[in-house]
Parts: sequence; structure tokens; C-alpha cells
Amino acid sequence: MNINLELYRVFYVVASVGNITRAAQKLMISQPAISKSIKNLEDQLGGKLFLRTKKGVTLTQEGQIFYENIKKAMEYIDVSEHKFTDLINLEGGNIKIGVSNSYGVFKYFLKPYLIEFNKLYPKISIQIVEDYTNEIIRKLKDGLFDMAILKFPYKERNDIDKIKCKEIQDCLVVGPSYQELTKKVIPQKDLDNYPILGLIKPSDITGSYFEKVLKDNNLALESSIECNTVYSFMELTKAGLGIGYTIKEHIEDEIKNKELFVLDIEPKIPSRYIGIATKKNTLPSFSTKKLIELIENDIKRNNY
Repeated sequence: MNINLELYRVFYVVASVGNITRAAQKLMISQPAISKSIKNLEDQLGGKLFLRTKKGVTLTQEGQIFYENIKKAMEYIDVSEHKFTDLINLEGGNIKIGVSNSYGVFKYFLKPYLIEFNKLYPKISIQIVEDYTNEIIRKLKDGLFDMAILKFPYKERNDIDKIKCKEIQDCLVVGPSYQELTKKVIPQKDLDNYPILGLIKPSDITGSYFEKVLKDNNLALESSIECNTVYSFMELTKAGLGIGYTIKEHIEDEIKNKELFVLDIEPKIPSRYIGIATKKNTLPSFSTKKLIELIENDIKRNNY
């Protein structure tokens, strides 16, 4: 049965107020239009909904049962309309963000934008999940994240859209015990003379990217120690257990505090980007779209 929703709405209002005149005023349509709609609905349903009285109209027994169900439906529609309006006006909603767990991506890139966004739209809830990049991409594709913050390049995919945001520079770093290495240029081919720290494969895109750079120069290095978290990896680098690799922009505090020192290697590691990834051919929610716009506008202002 394909009945126009507007007929249900007219029935609901008439049944609620019990008077066609008041219903016409509330719906801002004429009384004859109200009567015509009710008759049309009764004809399609195949039964009487109202009985006319001197005071107005009253529901039949069948009409009363019908009204109880229509009332629930109308209330759901009303709540949905209000919720949709709240979402449009950013008075509600949520954003699920997948973030590469590489050292500093959240702290130095995403965090300032979330603070600003929360000040502007405090009623929008935000969920942050940090994970390995490959896992973030898989969950983004499966619709478990609205957006992701990643380091590019990664293996190209036809089901992911990307927005380049900020240029970053990969670098090799050491702790204070290897500080003397910063006084000279180290050819990449000589790196195997020193202990190299690594992340357990395939845990981190940074490690994969560095390995690709070495491979492009016909080099392959074996790690003396491997970790499965970026935190332990960087802590061991600071402690002097070997050479680590990370993003220069994300260790500014450590460099300033002389906990880490950047090596000068040749040939140099090409720069790349931090950016936003979204599932292709998917319309983002109002709140997700607004956060992406906030980031993009800041990128344009600062010419990253």
C-alpha cells in the first residue's frame, strides 16, 4: 500500500486536536482540504477513521488503534527532523578519526585542529583511534572511520581520496651518545657501519618509506633492535642504542632539549606529506566536512 505521507500527517493532527477547524488552522490549509484528505485516506485504507459529532470528530475503534501507531511514527519523524537540523547546524553528531600512530602525527598535526574545532562546535563528539597505517586504511575502507590522518605516499588505492596538507621531512636521529655523528655527512651506503633501530614489519609506514628510499639507492639495512611501538622505538634511540628514523617536524622539542640529534646523510631522504584520507565516493557528514574545511583553510592561510 503506497499512501502519501501527508495524508497520515493530516490524520494525526485531526486526531490529536479532535476538531477539523483547529486542525486546518494548525496545518494552514482549508477545512475542505482536510475533509478531502481524510476521505482519501479512509478510501485507501478501506474503513472509517472518524465519526462526526456536534463538538467535532471522534475516532472509531479502528481509528484509535490506527492513531496510536501513527502517533509513534509521527513522533519518530519529528525527532529525526530535529536531529537532522541539529546535524546541519553542527549542534550534534560525531566524527570517528583514524590516525597514524607514527611519532607526532596526532600531537603536532591533528591536536591543534581538534582544540579549535571543539571550541567552535562543543556538542560534536569526536573519537580518535591511533593504529598502524595499513590498519587505518582498511578500517576507513570498511566505513569504520569518517576520515583518517596519514602520511603520504603510501600504496595507491582507488577506493581512497587524499588531501595533501603539510610537507614533512623524514630524518635519521641519534641520542647524545652518538652526537659526534652529526659533525659529518654520512653516505647512505655507510649506515650499515652503525646499529640501526627498526619497527617490526609491517607496523609503520615511516619504516616502509625509509626502506624504499634505501632500496632505490640499492641498499638494505638490517635492524639491530626492532620494536612494535613508536614510543619504545624513540626511547631506545634517545638512550643511545642506535640510529632511529622519524619525522623532523615531530621531534622539535627533543631536538631543542638535546635528547635527539638529526644526522646529515647523502643522498637526502625526499620529503613527503601529512594529509587527510576519506573513502572514495562517500559523502562526509556535516561535522566531518566542517573539520576538513577547518584544516584546509588553515593550510591555505599558512601555505604549508
